[in-house]
Amino acid sequence: MDIREPEIKRENILILQDDQFNPDNVCIVSGSGTGIGRATAIAAAANNLMVVGLDFNAKEGAKTQKLAREIGGQMIFIRTDLTVDEEIEHAVAEAAKLGNIRFLANIAGIQHIDPIKNFPMDKYDYMQRLMLRAPFYLSQLTIPYMEQSSDGSGAIGNMTSVHAFICTLNKPVYNIMKFGLRALTQSIAAEGEGRIRSFSVSTGFVKTALTLNQIPAQAEQRGISPEDVVRDVMMGQSRIKEMMAPIEVGNLFLLGFSRFAAYLNGGDLLFDGGMLKTYAQKQMKKPDSS
Repeated sequence: MDIREPEIKRENILILQDDQFNPDNVCIVSGSGTGIGRATAIAAAANNLMVVGLDFNAKEGAKTQKLAREIGGQMIFIRTDLTVDEEIEHAVAEAAKLGNIRFLANIAGIQHIDPIKNFPMDKYDYMQRLMLRAPFYLSQLTIPYMEQSSDGSGAIGNMTSVHAFICTLNKPVYNIMKFGLRALTQSIAAEGEGRIRSFSVSTGFVKTALTLNQIPAQAEQRGISPEDVVRDVMMGQSRIKEMMAPIEVGNLFLLGFSRFAAYLNGGDLLFDGGMLKTYAQKQMKKPDSS
């Protein structure tokens, strides 16, 4: 099973015909330095939006900007610590100078593997600020710009994953943050009066550094091999036994932002290979009745 993060190629990017997808409209993407955030930023740039990428990792953020420009798109990267309010405020203010803020993709996140009884509270606090408070504050700051646009419309997409629906072993805080993002998604939709839409994207495991880096910890916690983690834990309940590529997830964000998703408001794009809807325990062998 190949779980290396694949290269993003233009032929794999979903290109949509939408009048709102133009360089006058800004799409802010958090976590744009790597993985799904990088792929979403590149997909948005390929769709003719003015992309503003936010990430703590300046080196990788600059690489994303370079990749976005190489495919003919426009992107500005702003190094941003999403746990610091002043840096978030600065990033949004700079983004507003580049055009009409219409779209926001809240993607930044980290993982930490530990059971509740051992989970370090400083890590809890950091994850909450990064993965729930920052999306809330970015939404709070960008919604007024969306309301001030010519037709008062905009869309906010939140990266949730299947962990917004199910809780898996030794990921308590990640589970909590993703459940919270579903609540944020629905809250934005409730207040948006049909003009400011919000949606979440829930996938199974994706070929990103976040996924690859958690395999050794999962193996140690469960007392199994890394290969067993991939086969039995990550892909065990998926009907499709191949992880998604980051660009496939980025494409979902662009679909959600587009005119083709006008009725996607407060809802979720569930692309999990059938994990949640076809969940089935392995049947136990019946005892011999003879």
